[in-house]
Amino acid sequence: MDATDWRTQLQADSRQRIVNKILETLKRHLPISGPEALVELNKIAEKFEQKIFSAATSQSDYLRKISLKMLTMETKSNATASSHPQYPAEVIELDYSSPNTSEADQ
Repeated sequence: MDATDWRTQLQADSRQRIVNKILETLKRHLPISGPEALVELNKIAEKFEQKIFSAATSQSDYLRKISLKMLTMETKSNATASSHPQYPAEVIELDYSSPNTSEADQ
């Protein structure tokens, strides 16, 4: 079976819902002001999802990687917020730098 078959079966609206979930997570942890910031966060969420989509080997792998990254983002954000409340963007930089790698993959 072709490893890319699962991608053709994943509906665009399903991917958009995942991008929206990523966006909501980003909005909870980053201060945004104005529509330009929201547009930038949306671009980040879309790029983040696309990188994971491209690297995933199956739909379950894709969903697992998305879930792990969002959980990591939440956990790191909570830890960073308590120790460095003025620097919430550092969480995204750390997490966004390599969205295709997780501790489980190593």
